[in-house]
Amino acid sequence: MSRIGNRELVIPEGVTINIENNVVTVKGPKGELKTPYSKDITVEVIDNKVVTKRSNDLKHIKQLHGTTNSLIKSMIIGVTEGYEEGLEIIGVGYRFNVTGNKININAGFSHPVEVIVPDDLKVETISNTEIKISGIDKQRIAEFAANVRKIRQPEPYKGKGIRYKGEYVRRKEGKKAA
Repeated sequence: MSRIGNRELVIPEGVTINIENNVVTVKGPKGELKTPYSKDITVEVIDNKVVTKRSNDLKHIKQLHGTTNSLIKSMIIGVTEGYEEGLEIIGVGYRFNVTGNKININAGFSHPVEVIVPDDLKVETISNTEIKISGIDKQRIAEFAANVRKIRQPEPYKGKGIRYKGEYVRRKEGKKAA
């Protein structure tokens, strides 16, 4: 029994869902998203609700059932409300500088690191040590935020680096503990 796969997703007003050739297209006020799904999963729109069903009870098909339902739910939320992810940088002299579709990152290297922002995402500067990445595709936002964080991951001794907003970094004692 898949609780996530069996849930019915209510389609909000202003959102249209089109299903053809194993591709779900969700259009809403903020944009349009598409995702393919397995031929072993059936996606239907019944009475303003999206219902996913599976063809058999193989383990792989059960996994795809819940995943497909979650992806469609994320697309519906994305085209109505959108998603955002916050990043902060900690360290002396560390800062973000957003100009147009580029982010210049000073993170303790001998040179600033330049990252190009994809067209479907929007990056806002909250302060010179905080940025907010927003858009309609949850997966693209999380991937871009992870790639920016990978430039200088937070280290456990002083806590310097790029981290998600509100992320807890476990600190180590260092040499003085011995």
